[in-house]
Amino acid sequence: MGLTSKKVLLLAVLVAVALFVVTIWLWPRLSKGNWRAVLGRIGLLLATQISLFAAVGLIANNSFGFYASWADLFGQEQAPGVVTNYQTGPNGTKLQMLGSERISIPGGSRPKKGGRVEKVLVRGEQSEISSPAYVYLPPQYFQAKYAKKKFPAAVVLTGYPGTAEALYKKLAYPQTQHNLLKNHKMQPTILVMMRPTVAPPRDTECVDVPGGPQTETFFTRDLRANIASHYRVGTSAKNWGIMGDSTGGYCALKMTMRHSNAFSTAVALSGEYKAPIDATTGDLFAGNPQLALENNLLWRQRNRPAPPVNLLVTSSKVGEHNYKQTLRFIQQTKSPSRIASIILDSGGHNFNTWRREIPAALEWMGGHLRA
Repeated sequence: MGLTSKKVLLLAVLVAVALFVVTIWLWPRLSKGNWRAVLGRIGLLLATQISLFAAVGLIANNSFGFYASWADLFGQEQAPGVVTNYQTGPNGTKLQMLGSERISIPGGSRPKKGGRVEKVLVRGEQSEISSPAYVYLPPQYFQAKYAKKKFPAAVVLTGYPGTAEALYKKLAYPQTQHNLLKNHKMQPTILVMMRPTVAPPRDTECVDVPGGPQTETFFTRDLRANIASHYRVGTSAKNWGIMGDSTGGYCALKMTMRHSNAFSTAVALSGEYKAPIDATTGDLFAGNPQLALENNLLWRQRNRPAPPVNLLVTSSKVGEHNYKQTLRFIQQTKSPSRIASIILDSGGHNFNTWRREIPAALEWMGGHLRA
């Protein structure tokens, strides 16, 4: 049974309840002072506590999508193996189709009404990274009057560790776009939903790590080339946006500011403004302080020419630790960069807060991309 299976969650809850009942039932028998009774009390309390923590942890993981599988949880997730059955586009890049996913959208069983989510494997020719993605094709993509039209595209990233499935199961990006399209608030846009963790389990913060994973190259070159070779998507920066939450938000801002020839528009939901260095990242910059500065967005604003891009940042006055830095980022933004923000009175670093921001953020992004 998978980590996110409802059966696993139900079993964990039942075990916790059962151990609690057994502890209450047996406690009088274990009230003696001999060593067997003492060990029995310790064992029951320990087992009950572990089962309760496991149940609470599974509930939190199912709600927030931290880990997708047992291998992901224990850091054993490996990169995909040998790739077969590729579909080759006109420019030679390759995209492997892995299937499609059901989405909770009215008419979702009919692509012309609800669109379709396709699971693909993106193979990086330059970065030598392969990673799965979920591509949402809006209903218009399948309609006759749009048959020759190219669409804008937005890369949508989770935080770290995150799961790509959470983007359409928990954060409801396709469903939100569908509602915006119905109300004529957004143009139809292809959504490419992914984790920024394309070299698991390492958190690369979308950096081309010296001697390590070339994550920035994967997103700014390989991903765009793969998607454009297979779907009706434009290839210039004005056709492409990128948005994400937490780590994904930092990646969105950074890659747009550093590669304005790849992305013209970025949205950072509760994003940071520089990469952390910790046990999950390792040394991202190989001890090179200049490379670290180049990936520090507040430093870039002060020391590098402003790129001609559109940026949207979000935070909360109460509950978000990035609030002061977000205000500083806004104040430091110089023309020709254009800045916008969503600042909530209160909100935490969580799905509930981001669900409040996503409709306005998607509408804003849709207004800046070009087909």
